[in-house]
Amino acid sequence: MKINYLFLAAALALPAGVALADGDPVAGAKVFKQCAACHTATEPKNRVGPSLMGVVGRPVATFEGFKYSKAMTEFGADGKTWTEELLEEYLPKPKDLVKGTTMTFAGLKKEDDIKNIIAYLKDPAAAK
Repeated sequence: MKINYLFLAAALALPAGVALADGDPVAGAKVFKQCAACHTATEPKNRVGPSLMGVVGRPVATFEGFKYSKAMTEFGADGKTWTEELLEEYLPKPKDLVKGTTMTFAGLKKEDDIKNIIAYLKDPAAAK
């Protein structure tokens, strides 16, 4: 019984946002449906947009065989990597971060959707 109280005390001691910081890959898979017409996250296959399989941790504009826009290529020219933080900055308004991108998607408005889709992109298999 003491152990249960210890875990409860530890959970209550965490800041409010920490428990949700990683997002939910199952919810992220549902959000990803908005992206699936142009991207895949589970196959190394390009569509209208590049494959997003393994995107978290990958250098920007480097998926083999995809012809990136000049804007995206220049954005990644200094060695940027798609980190969770960069995706959090990019996904709300892609055209604001990468001026001149050819991606037509306006962006995700809800912070939870952004966290969830990043969780899905990190590990699509976790959504099954």
